[in-house]
Amino acid sequence: MGDADVHHALVKLIGVLDEARIPYAIAGAMALNEYGYRRVTTDIDVLLTREGLDALKGRVLGRGYLEKFEGSKGLRDTENGVIIDVLLAGDYPGDGKPKAVRFPDPAEVAVRGARGAFLPLPRLVELKLASGMSAPHRLKDLADVLELIRAAALPSTLVDDLDPSVRDKFTELWKAAQVEDHE
Repeated sequence: MGDADVHHALVKLIGVLDEARIPYAIAGAMALNEYGYRRVTTDIDVLLTREGLDALKGRVLGRGYLEKFEGSKGLRDTENGVIIDVLLAGDYPGDGKPKAVRFPDPAEVAVRGARGAFLPLPRLVELKLASGMSAPHRLKDLADVLELIRAAALPSTLVDDLDPSVRDKFTELWKAAQVEDHE
């Protein structure tokens, strides 16, 4: 499976969601790519409500998509061989335990672009920070924020648009991103 397979799977998924008028926001590496940090990925992260997930499953299961496993909220695009990880509005990132930052309702936050609806940049950064701060196995989320700061030249003032619980970590990573890597 290559980058083209993931891209085809994303276009196909967005088409299904838009046609069914299911509110969604693309998150994860595909959203990082949209905002200027190119990261190769083998899956798609999409934010849905529980109702949106049920509607999507009702539309696509057995028609080019299967559940990752019985009862899973994740799907597999059988045509492209790509996993679709579903993030549910109201759930907590990282360790899944209650915290100040939660996955928002895509109908309220999604930003429409030429290629679909994406998490807005501040929410993406906030969720990645909350995930990486709460779950040691999710350190790549902190690295993603660091690399996004570098690649997109994010301003330090973005901190003002973030939940107070993640501001110190953003500032720490922003400062680290200003150090030139002389390799």
